[in-house]
Amino acid sequence: MKLTKYEHSAVLLEKDCEALLIDPGNFARPFGKIPGLVAVVVTHEHLDHIDPQQLERILAENPGVQLIAGSGVAASLPEYDWDVVSPGDTREAGSFHLDFYGGKHAIIHESIPQIENVGVGVDGKFWYSGDSFSVPPVANPEWLAVPASAPWLKVGEVMDYVLEVKPRNAIYIHEIILSEAGMGMMLSRIQKTTEHGGGVFHPLGHGESVEI
Repeated sequence: MKLTKYEHSAVLLEKDCEALLIDPGNFARPFGKIPGLVAVVVTHEHLDHIDPQQLERILAENPGVQLIAGSGVAASLPEYDWDVVSPGDTREAGSFHLDFYGGKHAIIHESIPQIENVGVGVDGKFWYSGDSFSVPPVANPEWLAVPASAPWLKVGEVMDYVLEVKPRNAIYIHEIILSEAGMGMMLSRIQKTTEHGGGVFHPLGHGESVEI
């Protein structure tokens, strides 16, 4: 299976001539035709994870794509036909097996309502928690997407998350608000904590891929 990282939250997985897109938000460059696209998975309704204009482009170029998300996304974008999932659910999207977990967005501030956030595991190999530090329901997962920056996190929490999960491989996501200096610092911390648990950190840039 091939994993390609795009800006911020967007990740594309490909295998057997099929593709699965996760969280195509408004910080990612416009997506057009994606060969073999079978589904779009959205963890929560924030615009940096699902942008209606982005979604319209995707659906126009890739008709018949399955849309999968939690009830919060479905309620915020009711004009689309969502396959609504909850933590503990599973789905098949083409040849991809999906496991859903987590349930809540990380707290930003007590004045801001906490929304739903449903993480997704793909084929039991790649785990993506969205805007949360939800721990995947498997020990030492093969691949983990690690958030690098957000209004809801600090570096110590990121490090503790990686140390707790102990992924065998990690990539970073959620980096768009970092400066060049901040990016270097955060990726260094993610690398060190991944390696402390015996894993390998893969600092993929926009459009870069790795076989998983």
